[in-house]
Amino acid sequence: MPHPHTAQAADVSHPAFELFRGDSALMVSMPHVGTGLPADLAARLNPAALSLADTDWHLPLVYDFVREMGATLLVATQSRYVIDLNRPPDGASLYPGMTTTSLVPTETFRGELLYPDGPPDEAEIAQRREQWWRPYHAALAGELARLRALHPRVVLWDAHSIASVLPRFFEGRLPDLNFGTADGQACDPTLTEAVLAPVRAQTDYSWVLNGRYKGGHITRSNGLGAGGVHAIQLEKVQDIYMDESAPFALLKDRAARLRPLLKSCLQAATDWARAG
Repeated sequence: MPHPHTAQAADVSHPAFELFRGDSALMVSMPHVGTGLPADLAARLNPAALSLADTDWHLPLVYDFVREMGATLLVATQSRYVIDLNRPPDGASLYPGMTTTSLVPTETFRGELLYPDGPPDEAEIAQRREQWWRPYHAALAGELARLRALHPRVVLWDAHSIASVLPRFFEGRLPDLNFGTADGQACDPTLTEAVLAPVRAQTDYSWVLNGRYKGGHITRSNGLGAGGVHAIQLEKVQDIYMDESAPFALLKDRAARLRPLLKSCLQAATDWARAG
């Protein structure tokens, strides 16, 4: 059940995000679920990109239990092709020496050019940063501060998904569940162990900690050392809950099979924070 002090009236709708407030010590961020594209931008994109294949599809449905847990939920509305909310504002690479995508992507995950007539210039990137990136991160920071006023420890769970096979970024198939804590820098190790306990106890899904994906800007900039906030990123491969081919349908039976494990992980995180 929702926390008794959770108020629907306190929820916030903004062009860059939707915010659903709870009062537990858990916040869930979904920076790549948005599918919004301003009309002038959509008109400039490669038509092949308009399927928005690189979206973190269906995560609000897969995590449909988080509000019942009393968690705060922050959901992006705009496509990552507008701006990537999980990249540093200066565009610095999160994985130096490795192939990755930028603050304002110019290619799809499969290497297709997004802008046949040339990428956005620095002025346009700055404008997008002000219009879309900063409001999301201001809301994130504001909610973490609100929750820290209520709890000695707060867990930030950054929820993501990705195609299971993307040769441009990694060889072979990713593990099903890719947990990232910035090599242990973003959260207390006892939280990591609490979250992984139900994962270690099951055999349905493969998993890795701090493998190819160690956590993006949200995890790294808000984690351990930032005033009692502990951050974990989970990058799930998409074929464990959806069809990876267009139109990217949710596979309800697979999602139903996955959901209890996710809930166990998030409940363990919440219990850990509450015990602090």
